[in-house]
Amino acid sequence: MVSLMNLAQIIDGHDGNDVALISRGRPTTYDELRSQVDRVRGGLAAAGVGDGDRVALLCSNSRHFVVSYLAIVGLGAVAVPLNPLSPSPEIQSEIHAVGATAVIIEKLSTATWGNVDRDAVPSVTTVITCDSTNVPEGALTIDDLLTAEPVARVAVDGDHLATLIFTSGTAGSPRAAMLTHRNLLANIDQSLSAADHVGRDDVIYTVLPLFHIFGLNVALNLGLSVGATVMLVQRFDPLTAIESIGERGVTVLPGSPSMWAAFSHFDDTSAADLSSIRLGLSGAARLPVAVAETIRDRFGVEICEGYGLTEASPIVTSSIGAPVRFGSVGRVLDGVEVRLVNADGDIPAGDIGEIWVRGPNVFAGYFRDADATDAVLTEDGWLKTGDMATLDDDGFVYLVDRAKDLVIVSGFNVFPAEVEEVLESHPDVVEVGVVGVPHPHTGEAVKAFAVARDGADVDEESLIEFCRDHLARYKCPSKVLFVDELPRHSTGKLVRRQLVID
Repeated sequence: MVSLMNLAQIIDGHDGNDVALISRGRPTTYDELRSQVDRVRGGLAAAGVGDGDRVALLCSNSRHFVVSYLAIVGLGAVAVPLNPLSPSPEIQSEIHAVGATAVIIEKLSTATWGNVDRDAVPSVTTVITCDSTNVPEGALTIDDLLTAEPVARVAVDGDHLATLIFTSGTAGSPRAAMLTHRNLLANIDQSLSAADHVGRDDVIYTVLPLFHIFGLNVALNLGLSVGATVMLVQRFDPLTAIESIGERGVTVLPGSPSMWAAFSHFDDTSAADLSSIRLGLSGAARLPVAVAETIRDRFGVEICEGYGLTEASPIVTSSIGAPVRFGSVGRVLDGVEVRLVNADGDIPAGDIGEIWVRGPNVFAGYFRDADATDAVLTEDGWLKTGDMATLDDDGFVYLVDRAKDLVIVSGFNVFPAEVEEVLESHPDVVEVGVVGVPHPHTGEAVKAFAVARDGADVDEESLIEFCRDHLARYKCPSKVLFVDELPRHSTGKLVRRQLVID
């Protein structure tokens, strides 16, 4: 039997007077949100957008993004959220790759879109701007869509494509991961299986970018599905964030390790206060234990770390509802299967293996890339993540590193994250990135890029010596380079390949 559904159903059934969104200080109730989505859906349909059409979203964390996104998937079309701050060549390449027929742009990406070679994206026939003061020739405005006749949501098969998310994840170079309506709804249900999960009375601080799966399906979709209030934030500044969290009574704070690290720099004498937070979440990259401990001791917030990836929609493990064990990403969610595998097959608890995932949340593959899909999906549905981890006897998962980041020194395996964690425990170090570099005698050597605290009196030799007190000699960096900042994705994930290039 075919199971019909639509991701856009997540906004149904909630009290119409409850606030669904707060964007730029403006509240939108669930009644208002449903009405706006219905009308924009009608406007898109009138503009020729239909089943299976790809629609690119060049929007920040805003009401326009949310309304457009839900309208697109509600039509049976495919939403393609892109980073609105990406350079024009990258936007052009991504739109061409997915064959988008329509593009929705906000003010901040108007100039970027203007520099796109329209001849290079011939599939685009409709442009919609959210900036009524600067309308490109031939474009529609979001106001045009908001005044259209409403159109009802369509029911689609669960395997119908809902969203394309660009990711370098398990595949290396950026590819568009195909996420279906079933994938996204399944992961919402899996996430809500944990005790003390997000509920109607929560206010979720959403600074994670909505073009990333963590912000999209964890903060936004999950929040709306339970009738919570999603507070949309376009840029992260720790001082402003502290003020907004207090003023709005924020209760759920999902973020990247870099966000939590920024909060950890507030000392005990500051007025910074996170007392309204009942649930702090961290994902997208490994959370240093030192940061988690500082947040607990300074603010009384025990961060629940989880693990996921775009290809799993995204959450695989979570610490919500489980005893928080710093250094662990929690237990596997109900409805998700996980194996740890090495060259000899499944491994026992305590050994290091690659995480394999299976469940209704696992993606349908990479868009128009069968080879890349076959490289990560087995015939019986297991997703090979490329992430290395261990499992303890209580079912808690501990990330080690990505397999592709492994450094081999004289035949010995060195996981960069282990070295980074030691260096980041040094009192004069803010953050560290570790990579392998060629070495004539050992094959590879460990090189560290460190950001020192302002005014710190620390040098290369002292950090190397510090490592020798905590790590085997072959794991210690042979070189430490001090830098002002580390290259990171918008979600805070370290971009190691840029360290090597630089």
